[in-house]
Amino acid sequence: MPIGTLKDIRPENKTLLLRLDLNSPIDPATHHILDDKRFREHLPTIQALSGSRVVIITHQSRPGKKDFTTLEGHAERLEGLLQRKVRYIDDIFGQCARDAVRRMKNGDVLMLENVRFNAEENLKLKPEEASKTHLVQKLSQMGDIFVNDAFGTSHRSQPTMVGLPMVMRSVAGLLMEKEVTTLSRVFENAPGPVCMVLGGTKVDDSLSVAEYVLPNNVADLVIVTGVVANVFLRAAGFRIGRGSDQIIQQLGYEKEVERARLLLDSYRDRIMYPGSVAVKEGGRRVEYPADSIPGDAMILDAGMDAISCLAERIRSSRTVVFNGPAGVFEDPDYATGTHELLRAASKVEFSIIGGGHTAAVVEKMGIDKDFSHISTGGGACIEFLTGKKLPAVDALERSRALFG
Repeated sequence: MPIGTLKDIRPENKTLLLRLDLNSPIDPATHHILDDKRFREHLPTIQALSGSRVVIITHQSRPGKKDFTTLEGHAERLEGLLQRKVRYIDDIFGQCARDAVRRMKNGDVLMLENVRFNAEENLKLKPEEASKTHLVQKLSQMGDIFVNDAFGTSHRSQPTMVGLPMVMRSVAGLLMEKEVTTLSRVFENAPGPVCMVLGGTKVDDSLSVAEYVLPNNVADLVIVTGVVANVFLRAAGFRIGRGSDQIIQQLGYEKEVERARLLLDSYRDRIMYPGSVAVKEGGRRVEYPADSIPGDAMILDAGMDAISCLAERIRSSRTVVFNGPAGVFEDPDYATGTHELLRAASKVEFSIIGGGHTAAVVEKMGIDKDFSHISTGGGACIEFLTGKKLPAVDALERSRALFG
């Protein structure tokens, strides 16, 4: 069953519990929000609910982290972007919060305290268990309808994400709807050929995507770059240098080499890795063929001829899903692979960026508007691409069956 959306409800004159993901980079010393991109992504949903009483449930970081803080600054930042008063209250479901919600008028926006200050929100629970928590039982009494717009947290089985839809009518916000609809298109009717570019350091996640999209013929071609490519180079029998080997060991990805080898055994003609690499020697960029990498080297980028070859294959695709950089993009000398492959991807008919570092890079390059979609949820997007139903999306589907 599809998820319910804002088009399925009449929000006017109602109190809506709105789950957002405003978790943002923060200066731990000053608590100043360094990037408000996530705030801006949620604005259309909040604006669409202007005739309602909107109670925002959101979080910042998690217990034990230096940026685990109150949401007073988040309310101020959202107020500036929204150009409407956003009242912050340092309570989640206590008497103070309940009284504040009771006094709200249509058009008011209230932000509750960091919901992860409540221990129950940090538990991983099945929807039925989550629905019985004090957090869900108390919050559900404070609103008429639950609107989940927090796609970036939709892979988490936490009480507000999966429990609230079990006890009250629940629908997706505009951002959640856009993410689910656009990413679903990759599996259903994306223009072919379809190319997945999997890079960065999250090797296990990238392998999980490849293990789903290749046997199920979702992707015609998988291009691997970054540390993911290093694992595939090892699996293909290349010596990648002690520095690169150490990175794989430090990240705990030794076992992933065998997973990559099995994929190559079955789908070698549909997997591409760089045929040349760039390393640092004497403080400068030096390139080697993949079969001649020095023994003490650390791979920092793909080589120029490999970049050209991979970019050409990307440009010949009609759909590209791009997740993770091709090298150490923070260093200009080794950002070429990441930049050139992203430029190639930006030219195709249907292009998706999987969030995280890659999203930040395309924005800095000034080509973000050239992509069909830039996901707001790195982890959620990756899990979606492995073919798994995200817990929060599943909960919204079940809520529609329960409450309409």
